[in-house]
Amino acid sequence: MAASLIGDATPTDHNRRLVLKTTIAGSLPKPSWLAEPAKLWPAWRSGGEELAQAKRDATLLWLKAQEDAGVEIVTDGEQSRQHFVHGFLEAVEGIDFSRKVKMGIRNNRYEAMVPVVTGPLRLKGRVHETEARLARAHTQRQLKFTLPGPMTIVDTIADEHYRDKVKLAMAFAELLNQEARALEKDGVDVIQFDEPAFNVYMDDVKRWGITALERAAKGLKCTTCVHICYGYGIPANLDWKRTLGDEWRQYEEIFPALAKSRIDQVSLECIHSKVPIELLKLLKGKDVLIGVIDVASDALETPQQVAKVIAAAAKYVAPRRLYPCTNCGMAPMDRELALKKLQALVAGTALARKRLR
Repeated sequence: MAASLIGDATPTDHNRRLVLKTTIAGSLPKPSWLAEPAKLWPAWRSGGEELAQAKRDATLLWLKAQEDAGVEIVTDGEQSRQHFVHGFLEAVEGIDFSRKVKMGIRNNRYEAMVPVVTGPLRLKGRVHETEARLARAHTQRQLKFTLPGPMTIVDTIADEHYRDKVKLAMAFAELLNQEARALEKDGVDVIQFDEPAFNVYMDDVKRWGITALERAAKGLKCTTCVHICYGYGIPANLDWKRTLGDEWRQYEEIFPALAKSRIDQVSLECIHSKVPIELLKLLKGKDVLIGVIDVASDALETPQQVAKVIAAAAKYVAPRRLYPCTNCGMAPMDRELALKKLQALVAGTALARKRLR
């Protein structure tokens, strides 16, 4: 498919200077012909070269859809990955996927069957070269690519080799850095590390989580970002959120440390969230990807609702540092609803731009 078929998205000086650039957290729903719909960990519909082609087709489809909606910083939609963590782990030697064990995830919030680290970790080769180069060749907009963060990986895998969370995290950080540097050479503009574990293990975040994150991003000249969140709208997460009270202040502990880090951007949920909006002031000096689209609800946001959240955030973060975004990934969402939510994201941001002039 020729690049011209994907849209006339040639960057202009105006677009580069645009305030409130829109983006998404990363994942988008997989078409039903690619994988099972409405699942976080869907089964593929085919295999071999047929599956490889289907992944490429889905990536191009979502690039076009994001551009048509008006999203300024696009992603590959994670169309080639079954899961945001294990899509990376599949390319790592030293992990036994044939022997999965049940493990508590996110401080035992829920249980999952996970593979086991059985030996020294090393990459088998490139992880996301195909989809990154495909996306870069077919869009002229800024391109973001996501990787799992080292702390979240450690929290999503069993370990029988390193037997030390910090050593394991730093080992994964080294591998993530290898792939991140290669993605930068592929032409990726923004590399985001997904760290939902950052709002669970507060002391560990400050003690070694940010250090491991910075190791994963070491030497990168492109924009770096960390996505933190309270998780998808699955029952285990919803039940956990009900225990957090009327205000979710977990970020109050880690925002000052993130503000001092070398990471450029922080992505977090805001709409329909109980995170006090004034906590954003603790991220002084960072760009903030502000979640204005609820991925845990089928209710469609109005442009007015989106603009209202942006206006509230703009009281604490300069508009030039705000990037309207989704609360989290949209992988398990209905495809047509996801498209409408992308349109609401862009329409609401356009309204906010007018109001903030």
